[in-house]
Amino acid sequence: MQRFTLSPRDPAFVQDPYPAYARLRALAVPSVPVWWEGPDLPVFAHHADVSALLRDRRFGREVTHLASREALGWPPIPARLAPFHAFEADTLLEREPPVHTRLRRLISRAFTSRAVAEVAARADALCHGLIDGFSGEPELIAAYAEPIPLVLIAERLGAPPEAAAQMRAWSNDMVAMYQTRRDRETEDRAVAATIAFSAFIAEVIAQRRRAPGAALIDDLIAARDNGEALSESELIATAILLLNAGHEATVHAIANGAKTAIEHDRTPAFAGREAAAAVEESLRFDPPLHLFTRFVLEDAVLGGHQLRIGDRIGLLLGSAGRDGAVFGDPDRFDPGRANAGAHLAFGAGIHFCIGAPLARLETRIALSTLFSRWPDAALAAPPRYADRWHFHGLEALRLR
Repeated sequence: MQRFTLSPRDPAFVQDPYPAYARLRALAVPSVPVWWEGPDLPVFAHHADVSALLRDRRFGREVTHLASREALGWPPIPARLAPFHAFEADTLLEREPPVHTRLRRLISRAFTSRAVAEVAARADALCHGLIDGFSGEPELIAAYAEPIPLVLIAERLGAPPEAAAQMRAWSNDMVAMYQTRRDRETEDRAVAATIAFSAFIAEVIAQRRRAPGAALIDDLIAARDNGEALSESELIATAILLLNAGHEATVHAIANGAKTAIEHDRTPAFAGREAAAAVEESLRFDPPLHLFTRFVLEDAVLGGHQLRIGDRIGLLLGSAGRDGAVFGDPDRFDPGRANAGAHLAFGAGIHFCIGAPLARLETRIALSTLFSRWPDAALAAPPRYADRWHFHGLEALRLR
């Protein structure tokens, strides 16, 4: 197996990881992993490999349903991290069938085409209202990209709107557990956020039980109370996951897309009838998530490399979108690209992002409204990406 040495925290990589991905693809033989010293993972960088392995049931998001931590040679979970790991164990994102199948079936009610379409008018009004509040040189992430998915998913959940800022803070602290800069302070903040957020959602659930409405959380409560195999802890974890996952990636999708459109002088593509296609190209060109990991669920051989149960592999979504074997002239941003939708920004297989239809709608409306209202938008300061790989998002995006 070839070896590749680069820290994901290297400043040049943080600002532009795509040359490194190109070197990885050049180094990697298709179907053969490269050992990336930095994240210390065997990784796959080619689109065909990433796509196939996301769908390969020999790999999954959990493995302790098949073998104990002791049998895998893993240390026990530290007591101080137990609340966070207990939360994870109840989320759709970290489970495999049959638990994953049960949870996804219950949650999917919130993301039918009809349910997503009902959000469109509210999203449009929200975007216009936020733009009406712009003054001077607005910082687009705080003033626009963050509020849109946060408000919409909070409303879908039935959470009080005045709690949006606090929920965003809890979400940011919890999601930081998945970043390369994770340290003891990050872990302590994530555990504290998990405990506080769980208590908050438990109170929201109690209130909605007393006065139910038509929000998503009311559907989940009904499923729990009608015996559809949704435990109380799963109910709480599902509500938090929907906000965390529905917020974090969409913020970056909106901001990255706005930056890309302005830098490449293609804002009219997002303001017109081809906005949906332009969004797909922006997701291919500069996606908000660059790595999905999978556990090996059974001993396997990939490209002559022996993998054992419990090993991890890395699937580089950010690299797959720039693979010239699939996308011609891959480093060129082309809103009219015919096959842009072949990107893997939302994953694939049974763990394909359940909220992808909502994320696409929010991103399309956000960018279409922005560039319709501000057709001459320009960058007021050089944008910089934050040091939080494998998320790929900006620290700030100031416009004029």
